[in-house]
Amino acid sequence: MISRTLRFNTVATALVASLLAGCAVNPVTGKQELSLMSQGQELALGEQQYPINQQQQGGQYNIDPALQSYVNRVGQKLAKVSDQPQLPYEFVVLNNSVPNAWALPGGKIAVNRGLLVLLEDEAELAAVLGHEIVHAAARHSAAAMSQQQVLGAGLAVLGAATRETAYGDLVTLGGQLGGSAYIARYGRSNELESDQYGMKYMAAAGYDSQGAVRLQRKFVELSKGRQAGGLQALFASHPPSQSRVDANIQHAKQLPKGGTSNRAAYQKAIAQLKRDADAYKSYDDAMAAINDKQYDRALSLVRQAQKQQPREATFYALEGDLLAHKKQYKSAHSAYDRAVQKNPSLFSNWLKRGMVSAQLKDYTAAERDLNRSLRYLETPHAHYYLGQVYEKQGNTRNAYSHYQTAASAGGDIGSKAQARMQAIGNQG
Repeated sequence: MISRTLRFNTVATALVASLLAGCAVNPVTGKQELSLMSQGQELALGEQQYPINQQQQGGQYNIDPALQSYVNRVGQKLAKVSDQPQLPYEFVVLNNSVPNAWALPGGKIAVNRGLLVLLEDEAELAAVLGHEIVHAAARHSAAAMSQQQVLGAGLAVLGAATRETAYGDLVTLGGQLGGSAYIARYGRSNELESDQYGMKYMAAAGYDSQGAVRLQRKFVELSKGRQAGGLQALFASHPPSQSRVDANIQHAKQLPKGGTSNRAAYQKAIAQLKRDADAYKSYDDAMAAINDKQYDRALSLVRQAQKQQPREATFYALEGDLLAHKKQYKSAHSAYDRAVQKNPSLFSNWLKRGMVSAQLKDYTAAERDLNRSLRYLETPHAHYYLGQVYEKQGNTRNAYSHYQTAASAGGDIGSKAQARMQAIGNQG
């Protein structure tokens, strides 16, 4: 009994020492908080994960580059008056219909086009971006990760889809071909803190802090309505509540009055998104039809979306998925060609065209496209299919190497790679 108590005390003492050593000052509130990660490590994590998160979530919205510039200008204006203006802040708009926004360590921030169309003015956008800036400036990610490490939970990650994937099953694979990305889990206190100080940044940058009140009221109303189902991602990470509305009202009373809302400027900035609303609705309806296994209806809808906005690469990529599902590989390849031409910076366009090229036995083209996809995002799927390409070409050494990389990802794709490695080993 004495030895067990001694061991417990020893472990407890070590844990307390670790916690004390890991305390750091929150740059926003000035409070001592647990942090087992240096700011240098934070910055490195943000730099590493930012492109991964973007690739996994649709890539950057490129139909209207002016919108990217506009959102970045608003974000940088707020960042300059934050408690950590020296961070390497970046702000991007993602080509994703899900209304959401997120921040990574070091000030790497993204907002989906699906959220922008719900906002009315620049002050509401400033409320969103100011909130995310606080998450970065207050080192909320480092605190969340440190708590997870103490609890033995490790990092929270968004894993890649690892189920078995045949060439003709691309339609069910969707956009989940990516590697793992860090996703912070913020507590209620972090959310309230981000609301409060985000409003402070808004006022300092000359915005009407009432924009944050309007924003939270809008989220509360949406959470009650029919649209709530489509807002699950937003509400999971930023849960709305009347208490947050009330808190924002009180914060606004302590801030200067008379800031700007810039409604006209905001509406001008999102004009292209509004013009394309019907096209993206057709695309979203096509995705819903796929979930109901109504593949012909989905194909009709996505072709309608192409007519409504012919410059959107995502519409052609989905057409390729549906045609590959029907085993119409030549037509699928043509659709992926158009997707690559319209957005050559998204890994999945190269990956899927490479997979279909392999199906068509054009191994040279498949090798080129699959390797190109890896420049944008490392995925077990690209390595697995490169293994298949090299195996078909009789290059078992390269095949084995790529299978080995894919196998390390685990899951079904890892099991398939492991099986091919064993088969190659048996041949030797």
